[in-house]
Amino acid sequence: MNQNQSKKGFTLVEIMIVVVIIGLLAAMAIPAFQKVRASSQDKAVSNNLRQLSAAADQYFLENGVSAVGSSLLVGMASSQYIKQVQTVAGEVYSDLMQGNAVTATGVAGARTITYSN
Repeated sequence: MNQNQSKKGFTLVEIMIVVVIIGLLAAMAIPAFQKVRASSQDKAVSNNLRQLSAAADQYFLENGVSAVGSSLLVGMASSQYIKQVQTVAGEVYSDLMQGNAVTATGVAGARTITYSN
């Protein structure tokens, strides 16, 4: 046997322990990330709903009606109130707005958000 043989390096057990620790850290971080992502999506959708609601209210005041289609509110024409609504989670906004509640369905494929002022 050679007494000068170096024992540098990691054993299989040490490498496995590091992999397990990294796995545990990932298992704790992924749900927290998903929760923050869902919250961020909900806030962005709520902001879009707020803008649609405000545009509908303005339209109601100017035209003396109580319902309006979203096509009259959103678009590039000078008579429309919002240039465009950016979807952030595959949501669908209601086509007809009546009263003061506006709804987005299918937020991230699962949630429904309603905004009412």
